[in-house]
Amino acid sequence: MGMPAGPYLLTPPGVYAPQHDTDLLARALRREDIDTSTEVLDLGTGSGALAVHAARLGARVTAVDISRRAVLTARLNALLAGRRVTVRRGDLTAAVPGRSYDLVVSNPPYVPSPSAGLPSRGAARAWDAGHDGRAFVDRICDTAPAALRAGGALLIVHSALCGTRPTLDRLAAAGLDASVTDRAFVPFGPVLRARRAWLRRQGLLTDENLEELVVIRAEHP
Repeated sequence: MGMPAGPYLLTPPGVYAPQHDTDLLARALRREDIDTSTEVLDLGTGSGALAVHAARLGARVTAVDISRRAVLTARLNALLAGRRVTVRRGDLTAAVPGRSYDLVVSNPPYVPSPSAGLPSRGAARAWDAGHDGRAFVDRICDTAPAALRAGGALLIVHSALCGTRPTLDRLAAAGLDASVTDRAFVPFGPVLRARRAWLRRQGLLTDENLEELVVIRAEHP
């Protein structure tokens, strides 16, 4: 499957280039009942790949990222794709206060890191998420429900390394009906290969070479 934003996707240094997780979430997005009345919020849009993909499916899309470079990249990729996407710079749902959506999608940073702190610049900003990898996943679980309309859904992708059950439990505690809808096992990339020994010491590895990715769908009743 090709990358969701097509052949003209720009991914300059410091902006997350779409990978397996992007494709997995794009596949889940295609199963949703999207038409021209559907409003979609993409949290942590990066290159804008998922935002452009949702726009191609007919949705009215707002994309958010805290990185200025990502915001500019997403705007350019939407322009190159000939799709209208509103891109805002800000911190997750704080960038769209008081707004609600039919679908919220997110491919947030989720890689467990030896550093408890979060990088404020550089490429690692797109994947490092604290010791347990949950710095952003937990925040999305806590804040996204308020941005969902009744009957709306959150689609979030992350690694099983940061814990699938905690995500399901947190979303359930927020009043959403959550389940894993997609799984994929993919080879470790350079970051995980470099951290293999640390991940082993943390007791996070179940396979030395394969990472499990999950898409979790959580519906607002």
